[in-house]
Amino acid sequence: MTEPLPKWVMQRYAKLWKAFKSKEFEHEQTVKVLKEKDENIVSVILSQLRRHGWLEIKLHPSDTRKRVYKLKSPDEVVREL
Repeated sequence: MTEPLPKWVMQRYAKLWKAFKSKEFEHEQTVKVLKEKDENIVSVILSQLRRHGWLEIKLHPSDTRKRVYKLKSPDEVVREL
């Protein structure tokens, strides 16, 4: 079930949604879009998005050490609330 996001995470979600919409992206791309100095913060943001049901994660097709991310649309999230 999807839960409302904390405001600080929602602000990052908005930036990511503007950049990627429903396209898949990787951690490095997330760092560039969010312009966070600490990559650990990016990991926390992605974890929060996943935990609250706003982000889907799967294994990278060519490197299983990496993950591929995909945001749920705001409409989809609202339907699930």
